[in-house]
Amino acid sequence: MQQHLPPHIAIIMDGNGRWAHAQQQPRCAGHREGAKRAALAFRACHQRGVEYLTLYAFSHSNWKRPADEVNMLMELCGDFAEQHCGELCERGIQLRVIGDLEELPTSTRQRVERTVHTTKDGAGMVLTLALGYGGRSDLVGAVRAIAARAHAGIMLPEEIDLRAIRGFMTTSHIPDPDLVIRTGGEKRLSDFLLFESSNSELFFSDIMWPDFDETVLEEAIDTYRRRQRRYGRTTEQLAVAALA
Repeated sequence: MQQHLPPHIAIIMDGNGRWAHAQQQPRCAGHREGAKRAALAFRACHQRGVEYLTLYAFSHSNWKRPADEVNMLMELCGDFAEQHCGELCERGIQLRVIGDLEELPTSTRQRVERTVHTTKDGAGMVLTLALGYGGRSDLVGAVRAIAARAHAGIMLPEEIDLRAIRGFMTTSHIPDPDLVIRTGGEKRLSDFLLFESSNSELFFSDIMWPDFDETVLEEAIDTYRRRQRRYGRTTEQLAVAALA
C-alpha cells in the first residue's frame, strides 16, 4: 500500500443529471454513464490498495424523484451488482450494502443480495453501495434498536457509548471514512455518513460524476496526503508521537 493512502474512501457521485442536460441527453444517459464511472472507481481504488470504498448510489431522499427515474435507478443498481459480480470475485472484492434494503424493489434487492453472497469471501477490498441510505435515518434505527434492548433489560444505560451506537448502524462493518469525495460542485454531505465522517477529510470537485476519472481520484488522494490529521491534538503533540 502506498504511504498515506486513505484506507477508506467514500464518494458522493453527484452530477449525473446536470451532465446529461449539458450533453442534451435524457437524465437516464447521465445515470448510465455514472454507473460506468462507479466501475472505474472501484477498479482504480483496488489497484491502488484502498481497503474500503463506499459509493453513495441512491439516497433515502432520492425516493422523492419522479417514479420513472427511480425505477430506472433501481434497475441500474441491480444491473451494476449483477454485471460486475464475476469481476468482483476475480479481484477479491467483497460487495456490501448499507441503507434500508426493505425499501428496495424485490428484483433489485435480490440481485444485489446475490452478489453480496457470492463475493462474501473477498479479501482484497470492501466495496459498499449505499442504497436507500440516509445518515440520519440510519442513526434513528440504531437508537431504536438500543432503546428496545434497554427497555427489555438486555442493555444497561452505561453500556451505551459511541462504539455501541455504531454497532447497531448499517455501517457497522466498515471503518469511518478517511476521505470523502464529492463531485458535481456542491459542498455538502447530503446526509451521507454524517455520524461516521466527523473526522474525515473532505474533497469537493466541480467535475460532474460522468466525467470522473483517475486524474480526479489522484488529485483527491494527493490533497489527503498533504493534510495533517490531528484528531484534536496539536502539531507538536503529533511530532512527539511520531518520534516515539
